[in-house]
Amino acid sequence: MDATPPDPQPVAPALPEILLRPWPVIYVIAAGWLVAALLAFTVPGLHDWRPVTVAGLGVGVLGTSIFLWQRSAVRRGSRGAQQGLD
Repeated sequence: MDATPPDPQPVAPALPEILLRPWPVIYVIAAGWLVAALLAFTVPGLHDWRPVTVAGLGVGVLGTSIFLWQRSAVRRGSRGAQQGLD
């Protein structure tokens, strides 16, 4: 019988700093939806995409608002706020 203890759990490496910043992602996705909306409203062949692009912009605004709300809750020290938001 082997008396050696099992190996400890592996530790995941830390993410690079660039992946921890949410603003570049928010900017790129918002710009993409804005370009898509502009094309949907200016190119006649893309008129079917108008509701989709407006909904995409709306969901982006809603998601960014929730993110900012949670981040402000973390900064003021609310007990139920998510942790790890910069």
